[in-house]
Formats: sequence, C-alpha cells, structure tokens
Amino acid sequence: MDVRFMGFDTPLFTALNQILDPSHDSSSDSKSQTNNPTRAYYRDARAMAATPADILEYPNAYTFIVDMPGIKTGEIKVQVEDGNVLIISGERKKEEEEKDVKYLRVERREGRFMRKFVLPENADTDNVSAVSRDGVLTVTVKKLPPPEPKKPRMVEVKVA
Repeated sequence: MDVRFMGFDTPLFTALNQILDPSHDSSSDSKSQTNNPTRAYYRDARAMAATPADILEYPNAYTFIVDMPGIKTGEIKVQVEDGNVLIISGERKKEEEEKDVKYLRVERREGRFMRKFVLPENADTDNVSAVSRDGVLTVTVKKLPPPEPKKPRMVEVKVA
C-alpha cells in the first residue's frame, strides 16, 4: 500500500512503509539491501518529523519559528552548514523520576530534535540571529541586497 496518497509523504513514513509492506520484498534484491537507510537516517527522520516549524518571508529577511517548550536556551543549537543549510537541533533530556510517584500518562517528547532548511541564494548566512522566548525559538536570516544592474560601459572609438 502506498502511503503517499494519504498525505504521509515524509521520509519516516516512507521508510516505515518499506519495512512493514509485505509486498515490498527486499530480501530477494541484494541491491536494495545495500541502499537501505541507516539507523542514523531513521533517528534523524524521526527527530525532524517531531519538530514542526513555520517559515516566513519578509522583504528583508527569512524567519523560522519553532516551538520548543521546556527546552533551555543552552540546549538549542543553531548553525549553518555547507554554506546554505540552516540546522536547528538540540536535545530534551529526560527528567529525573521522583520516587513514590506513579506516572499515569507521559506525552511530552524527550530526546533529540532537529530541522534542516536549505536557504535560498539571497540569504545572508553571515547575518543569522536566534532568540528563544516563552518556549518559541525565532531564527532570523537576513536577505542579501539585490544585485545592482550593470551600467553600460562606454568604449572609446579610436580613429585608425
């Protein structure tokens, strides 16, 4: 069954579909075994799927808004790799369990989180700022000014 028709076209769901789909027999094809995703890929896909973000474009900047409730500012890492890839990552550590307390429900996510965004060519990767306030991380990437159009150059015509 193809999960893409249900709107689940993410790396995590695609990988899970390949694992759980009985019609997808990878044992007979040795080439597909060598191309199977690694554990790190599954871990990163799960971390990215669990970190929703809003992306806004202003006339002079791009803004990325990520909800990170309960995460300390020191546990959030914002970096630019490969010249144009913005990576927001970190880890929410598990709280110490109190003795004599019975947990009835645990819904808050713990562990690693990460998002990667490919920045457009006009993003100024040297001018990135990040602010965390009330559990919301706002990363702003300024835009480069548009290139000025080249002015015509006068060439002097010489008499031969």
